[in-house]
Amino acid sequence: MTISPLVAGILTAAAILIVDLIRPGKTAVAVGVALIGLAITAVLTIAVGAGTTPSMAFDGAYKVDALTTFLDVLFIAIIAMSIVFGPDYLVPRGLPVAEFAAILVFAMTGAMLISASADLLLLFLGLELMVLPGYMLAGFHKTDSFSTEGAIKYFLLGSFSSAIFLFGLSFVWGLSGSTRIDVIAAELGKVVAGAAPLSPGLAMGLAFLTTGVAFKIAAVPFHYWTPDAYQGSPTPITGYLSVGPKVGAFALILRLFVEALGPLADWWMPVMIVLATLTMTLGNLVALTQDNVKRMLAYSSIAHTGYMLVGLAAWAGDPQDRSDGISALLFYGVAYAFMNLGAFAVIAALQKRRGVTSSLGTFAGLGRREPMLGVLMTLFLLSLTGIPPTAGFFAKTEVILAAVEAGGPLTILAVITVLNAAVAAFYYLRVIVYMFMRDSTSDAPALRHGALLWGGLTAASALTILLGLFPTGLLDAAGAAANAIVPRIGS
Repeated sequence: MTISPLVAGILTAAAILIVDLIRPGKTAVAVGVALIGLAITAVLTIAVGAGTTPSMAFDGAYKVDALTTFLDVLFIAIIAMSIVFGPDYLVPRGLPVAEFAAILVFAMTGAMLISASADLLLLFLGLELMVLPGYMLAGFHKTDSFSTEGAIKYFLLGSFSSAIFLFGLSFVWGLSGSTRIDVIAAELGKVVAGAAPLSPGLAMGLAFLTTGVAFKIAAVPFHYWTPDAYQGSPTPITGYLSVGPKVGAFALILRLFVEALGPLADWWMPVMIVLATLTMTLGNLVALTQDNVKRMLAYSSIAHTGYMLVGLAAWAGDPQDRSDGISALLFYGVAYAFMNLGAFAVIAALQKRRGVTSSLGTFAGLGRREPMLGVLMTLFLLSLTGIPPTAGFFAKTEVILAAVEAGGPLTILAVITVLNAAVAAFYYLRVIVYMFMRDSTSDAPALRHGALLWGGLTAASALTILLGLFPTGLLDAAGAAANAIVPRIGS
């Protein structure tokens, strides 16, 4: 029963492939099987996570607690929305929807394995199962040279970062004598208490782990793969890559840095502060110079990584109430997922016609040419900016408040976050100006979009608004997920 959600996810991916063999090229059938399988997986996830105590499997290496349930439901929602957004873009280009859906679901099972990992080996396996499908998806449009180029860069740099990350894990394992996360935390607690020697190897292991993780979340200066991989990928896949692997990597951070390396928080907190500052600042400044909206959102995605790192740094710097930083990070992850997927879905809708680029000129006059898409894009951009009462406003508010409450250098980080949010408003609002205050450069008639796309956009926009108007429920769930791991670390 404990591993039933993971098994259901694997069976869903297999079912998509089998159905596609029996009924090849039937997009509606493949998408229907995928969504039904994901719905079953979600029900099992909630049922398994309903208990008050964590559920264990594989001799304790696999653990389902409130954090696992929270993250798994988010992963399922991201994959379901990505699958819904895909066909409207992929079918006109002759790209296989069933393979797209199956690869996404396989990636989801890797992310689910990360969230349930209580062992370093399982954590690494989950990471690779999540990122390897991402390399395939980046090069999904095989006849597009930009897609191939982005995929190669993503694959090569991702392979190096995985090797560096694994090297760091080996240091931690060698110095602690175990791959179990709870045992590692206990051993490192002895180091902090002075009962065990402080090894230079431990500092080296932390450096390797931080480098490997920083690449996975596209933190500066390990972000170089992001713009090319995002711009070259088919747009629905870019939407997934901007949120799915990022949320999965932050799940890894919570299990590794918070749960296992939590006793060493004073060591890695300054590094996270520097990473957060560089990441949000560089991401926003470079996004200001972009005339391609897809590339602009790629750099914007880097900046949002910095905002999420503020929550992690706030956890490390606040010994009085460490759950606030983690709950803020989790809330931000949910809000960012839906508003960013929605923004990329609008870009994909505009690119349904072959040859249409994602330059700013494409958005000129969109408010008059396709008013509904213009309104929805405005909503998503305002939420990404952090304008109330959208989900993005409360997401930014939570991470900033967590940093302010932590005090010390994190107060300065909170100020930097506010300034960066103000800078970001310029390039987000510039797109809105083009949509409603510039004349269209094309005389082509408005396109007809499928019911799946409209359904996905409706869900994304509704969640963006509802999480802004009624954030309490999600904040409570995020707080419960944070408390699932924080009490075991202590202060």
